[in-house]
Amino acid sequence: MGENMLTEYELDVMGEVANISMGNAATTLGMMVNRRVEITTPTVSLINRSSALDDYDKTCFFVQIHYVKGVDGNNVLILKERDVKVMTDLMMMGDGTNIPDELTELHLSAVSEAMNQMMGTAATSLSQFLEREIDISPPEVSSIDVESVKIFEKMFVDPSHMFVKISFRLTIEDLIDSTMVQLYPVPLAKSLCELFPSPEQ
Repeated sequence: MGENMLTEYELDVMGEVANISMGNAATTLGMMVNRRVEITTPTVSLINRSSALDDYDKTCFFVQIHYVKGVDGNNVLILKERDVKVMTDLMMMGDGTNIPDELTELHLSAVSEAMNQMMGTAATSLSQFLEREIDISPPEVSSIDVESVKIFEKMFVDPSHMFVKISFRLTIEDLIDSTMVQLYPVPLAKSLCELFPSPEQ
């Protein structure tokens, strides 16, 4: 098996990693928006980088998560633009229906804070489960023009550029029923799998 591939067991482990970290992150988001937030059991697959945005169109938001302790690497959480707008409206004491045409600096600051709290919780959950200190720097939130990125990526398809794609169904009561995606570079996924307790332990 090539170094850019993962076994079925390793993919299952990444599903568990996502379950542990994002389950608690959903609880944190629920407290911030004062609504019931649910994230389903994730679907895990191995994809080429050029397929990373196949679930998205127009504009999406990349949340870059940089690990600074415990493991080495970065991963990305991808959110749909409308979902970000609904979340920020809820955080600003709206009812989630008054979504703006354009996100202001205030909205972006709110979503950055939400991601900081969510991913901080995710890292803490992982630390506790793996019994190893894992820490992240504050996530960076960027707005991405999906079609431009897709066109660019399709020009440079490389079989070695593989990612573990973890897809969740995200619901916030009757306001959001959507897809949220996490992307892990294969080397980071493998290092997390190595830390995961083996079945024999």
